[in-house]
Amino acid sequence: MMGRMKILVCLLVSAALCALVPVASGQDTPPSTDIFLVPLTSRGEKLAAGAPLNVTSREGYDNQPLFLPDNRAFLYTSQREGQTDIYRYVLKSHAHERLTATTESEYSPTPAPGGTDFSVIRVEADKTQRLWKFPLQATGGKPSLVLERIKPIGYHAWLNRHRLVLFILGTPNTLQLIDTRGEQAEVVAENIGRALHVIPGGRGKVSFVHKISEGEWFVKSLDPATRKIEMIVRMLPGSEDLTWLPDGSLLSAREAKLYRFRPQARDAGWQQVADFSAAGLREITRLAANSRGDQLALVALPIAKK
Repeated sequence: MMGRMKILVCLLVSAALCALVPVASGQDTPPSTDIFLVPLTSRGEKLAAGAPLNVTSREGYDNQPLFLPDNRAFLYTSQREGQTDIYRYVLKSHAHERLTATTESEYSPTPAPGGTDFSVIRVEADKTQRLWKFPLQATGGKPSLVLERIKPIGYHAWLNRHRLVLFILGTPNTLQLIDTRGEQAEVVAENIGRALHVIPGGRGKVSFVHKISEGEWFVKSLDPATRKIEMIVRMLPGSEDLTWLPDGSLLSAREAKLYRFRPQARDAGWQQVADFSAAGLREITRLAANSRGDQLALVALPIAKK
């Protein structure tokens, strides 16, 4: 019995780490990725994307961008010299500011309600993955543990000061509604992907990717008040990352191409917005649009050297 328990614990820890970082086979470090900034222009129902600018052009893992509410900067995860910390990229000055410098590793930086902190998934010394908060001002205050008992957490999204949705690692991975007061948890869906987003103008609804089976991945919405789940659209083949624009449309990517889905024009399906292959982009994954919908941060493999 003890042998089986040890094996189970090892498997859960391995799955947890893989969910946070796409570790390459046989390596202890994640693959090198870059973050690109793309200007977006909307004219009526049409959306145009400008030339991508590589803002992290270096060897190493730069990933998981998410804009701050003021749209002046975005947070991102960066691994340097074997240590994973959170940085802030300021659009106007092009400055990269280090916000955490710990012996642990932090991932999935997310602005927290209130505007003074951001939350992360922290991989602690014993490999436990829990939700922590850090001050946005690098010199202002200490980190604090948000949820003591709930783990292992892969991803999260805030609904308000006390409620959030979590991707909880397990067999299967589950979507859970959490109240931080008393750490009350409720499983509302299973077999979900990593993309959790509050839907703009969605009256508190949250989107998630439901992985029904291999090749059958669907974007769905959850109403936290009623627990009602509704279908939005089938995901692009092989893609699980997305972001919302303020007009209620979705962006996703496949290989080097950017696509848009407008729920109000459901019959049109996913429409191509841009092809960044000529700019050298490969395998676009995570995306994050700002709240104005005029800037898009996306993650791709580094541009191949000629």
